[in-house]
Amino acid sequence: MSSTDLEKLKMTGAGRAMALLTSGGDAQGMNAAVRAVTRMGIYVGAKVYLIYEGYQGLVDGGDNIKRADWHSVTNIIQQGGTVIGSARCKAFTTREGRLAAAFNLVKRGITNLCVCGGDGSLTGANIFRSEWSGLLAELVQKGRITDTLAKQHDHLNIVGLVGSIDNDFCGTDMTIGADSALHRIMEIVDAITTTAQSHQRAFVLEVMGRHCGYLALVSALASGADWLFIPEAPPQPGWEDLMCARLEGSRSKGSRLNIIIIAEGAIDSNGDPISSNYIKDLVVERLGYDTRVTVLGHVQRGGTPSAFDRILSSKLGVEAVVALMEANPDTPACVIGLSGNHPVRLPLVECVEMTKMVQKAMNEKRFDDAVKLRGGSFENNLNIYRLLAFQKPSQTQTVHSVAILNVGAPAAGMNAAVRSAVRVALAHGHKVYTVSDGFKGLASGEVSEMSWHHVAGWTGQGGSLLGTNRTLPSKCMEKIVETIGKYSISALLVVGGFEAYEGVLQLCEARGRYDELCIPMCVIPATISNNVPGTDFSLGADTAVNAAMEGCDKIKQSATGTKRRVFVVETMGGFCGYLATSTGVAVGADAAYIFEDPFNIHDLKTNVEHLTEKMKKDIQRGLVLRSDKCHEHYTTDFIHKLYSAEGKGIFDCRVNVLGHLQQGGAPSPFDRNFGTKMGVKALQWLSAKLSENFCQGRVFANSPDSACVLGLNRKTVSFIPVTELKTVTDFEHRMPMVQWWINLRLMLKMLAKYQTCFSEYVPGEIEHVTLRSLSVDAGF
Repeated sequence: MSSTDLEKLKMTGAGRAMALLTSGGDAQGMNAAVRAVTRMGIYVGAKVYLIYEGYQGLVDGGDNIKRADWHSVTNIIQQGGTVIGSARCKAFTTREGRLAAAFNLVKRGITNLCVCGGDGSLTGANIFRSEWSGLLAELVQKGRITDTLAKQHDHLNIVGLVGSIDNDFCGTDMTIGADSALHRIMEIVDAITTTAQSHQRAFVLEVMGRHCGYLALVSALASGADWLFIPEAPPQPGWEDLMCARLEGSRSKGSRLNIIIIAEGAIDSNGDPISSNYIKDLVVERLGYDTRVTVLGHVQRGGTPSAFDRILSSKLGVEAVVALMEANPDTPACVIGLSGNHPVRLPLVECVEMTKMVQKAMNEKRFDDAVKLRGGSFENNLNIYRLLAFQKPSQTQTVHSVAILNVGAPAAGMNAAVRSAVRVALAHGHKVYTVSDGFKGLASGEVSEMSWHHVAGWTGQGGSLLGTNRTLPSKCMEKIVETIGKYSISALLVVGGFEAYEGVLQLCEARGRYDELCIPMCVIPATISNNVPGTDFSLGADTAVNAAMEGCDKIKQSATGTKRRVFVVETMGGFCGYLATSTGVAVGADAAYIFEDPFNIHDLKTNVEHLTEKMKKDIQRGLVLRSDKCHEHYTTDFIHKLYSAEGKGIFDCRVNVLGHLQQGGAPSPFDRNFGTKMGVKALQWLSAKLSENFCQGRVFANSPDSACVLGLNRKTVSFIPVTELKTVTDFEHRMPMVQWWINLRLMLKMLAKYQTCFSEYVPGEIEHVTLRSLSVDAGF
């Protein structure tokens, strides 16, 4: 769709009515979707109705279907569950129930329906759509509606949003609620780990997933669990002996605890259930360990949504309205999914059929096929878990030594990347060194050899256990070269932020002077600012956005009893506005000032006037974010004083600087998983480069493609030469020249009720769901 078409779309909703319902099991993030769909619908000029209690409310009608206005969805983005309710509805599975539902929609003029739920809810919506004309004909025949009314509403448009904590819907990278459920699980795993270590206990953790093992798999990968049970990959006969031997081996090497994670639908190779109590009794009987079972249950559905789920739901909700407004009688029902961090439109029937194929494969005991049908990301997660869970003897010992260091400011996920890199290097037969305190430590020879068990338990640790430093190699090049020669280092893995990229670039450019630097080098981007060129995401950024979001949630809550107050909150990020923008979307901020989106005093005045108008009506609180280096003169203090002066008599103003709390805390599940996978990818690439460039007893690699940044761009994991990235890097402001997330700002402004130009919005493309499309690893 062209931008001019989209500008026209802004008023295509005029005279049209649309409704939204949430159905099936609730999922954190549904409220963010309700907010986005409602506000986007109103923005394009449509009448928006909220249907309470899911399909039951649609069948019952009456007060269950209410007209929504802008303020109907104020202050719900941070709430878990769904404020419009959800219910399992037997009536809607019958023709009579769907007839009542059609009547309730037609009499309100609604012919556009957005359904947020699982595959059952979406399948029901598609059946409803296919029967629509027949249902209206029956209503006319029974005299409940006129023929004219039926002709005016002769077609029902359906768009689905997938709300499911299990992430069990084929075609989309992530479903609404899955990331938040992982947050709940990891909070409990972290808490259990401390008590298990104190008493040298084994814990069996049962997580949700009757038919899909996604939550169990990612939790096991993110926590470094000793054993995993999921329905898609049952253990082989004799697994009891193998598991007990594994647990015993772990204890003999110094571990004080064992964690076993099991999905509630776990089965053995015959299809018989495996229960958490059976595993507990087995461990107690065979090994005598003090063992406990913890069943997480509905805790996983509860709590506030994560930042990822809030942003995901907002993006998908906006796209759902655009898709509904564009739809015509020939448009097939679609689901709005996520593909490489961008919303896409997926044919509903294809998604449901592919999802059913997974269960069919499991019923027929074709478990390898079931894993493949879950998608490339699921399969890759399982393979990486198997690779890292326990040490296998390496096939051959190489002569190569790999050094791993952290550079720049600490970022959550660094330790997960180091752990997986160390273990993969050892599995490949390399000697592994870690370096304390970045390039400065490399220069002063602070180098230690690592073993498999040295990095046990690192995945969930925040900050940098190796120690990190901002010093660049140019200040100590001779000594770095000396250390590389002394320890015969054959490859360098640098985990860090912009300084890591800049440092490897300096080493690469010095290769002409020092042969010792002619070795493969790889950068894993890790910085809360997300400002490293060559990647969409850096390790630590997701954890930082969650930390900033939680801070803003508390700040907003503090004003609950205070009438009309505006908070000006300063975030980190330097010149890069990713942190401020993402946090702004996640907390429903009124404005987010960043360097990349220039603003002047007139823009500030417009924002103040906009907030003043909102405060005169129903809104009691305002939230304005400011990235710490967004403007040389319009400082946080200046903006606070401006808002205070201009809002006098209408609202008062407070300042909060979030500071280093954005760098601290335990890594989010995303950063643990992402860091683990990046460490594996980086070491596999370095090993391949070592083999390619090994000749006459030494490694010599001086081509541009032997020093790269490992990045995730859309769904593609790529190794981009640091020299190639120079041309797309703004070194003065320490960030890439083009940033993908800038289009989030349009959504942020629209959802805050600014009359923004819609011509820059990039609508989702139609993406078909095939075995080939599923095989691509989404990167997280």
